[in-house]
Amino acid sequence: MCHVIVTCRSMLWTLLSIVTAFGELIAFMSTDWLVGFPRTPDAVFGPHGATAAGEAYRPTLGIYGRCIKLPHLKRGILCGPYAIHFGEIASGFWQATSIFLAAGILLLCAVAFISVFTMCFQSIMKKSIFNVCGLLQGIAGLFLILGLMLYPAGWGSDKVQLYCGPDAAPYRAGLCSMGWAFYTAMGGTVLTFICAVFSAQAEIATSSDKVQEEIEEGKSLICLL
Repeated sequence: MCHVIVTCRSMLWTLLSIVTAFGELIAFMSTDWLVGFPRTPDAVFGPHGATAAGEAYRPTLGIYGRCIKLPHLKRGILCGPYAIHFGEIASGFWQATSIFLAAGILLLCAVAFISVFTMCFQSIMKKSIFNVCGLLQGIAGLFLILGLMLYPAGWGSDKVQLYCGPDAAPYRAGLCSMGWAFYTAMGGTVLTFICAVFSAQAEIATSSDKVQEEIEEGKSLICLL
């Protein structure tokens, strides 16, 4: 018989797992990792910065995408991938970053999907599904940390220098500033480890004595605060 068990701690863990996976995925796909120096579509970078007539804007550069304003476009800033193939990503460090972030996000998305069904299934192959998911989230967090540590090492690439000036170097962003996607990825990494730790609380909540008493009474829907 399937028992639907809902507790505050298990639901909170499920919601955090989904939000974390979604946030990391959005950050990875975003072009707002680096925000370039102000320029115009015809800007020329000189010793004193970008110089050109017209309205200035700040281009953005992601791991595999970018947003720029082209002179012949009147509809605004054009966003899209600059790398069509994996080998076209700006640097080897960013390629490694892509691999680690993609692996971490894949695990987070798998856990987020599984977490929805933990209300009905609390174990798999006699192992607590919460503990298994917590372990996967911990591994995903390690992948995300590796990716974020390698990401600034690619700032010395030619692609980054086009956006951040010739002073850009590994772990030095030059004239660029960090975009919201980078901070979102960092926040998502912190939440990933919080979810990994909190999974143990979700396990405790769904296997407590109160839950067992409700099951023995024959209830199929169990809701506890």
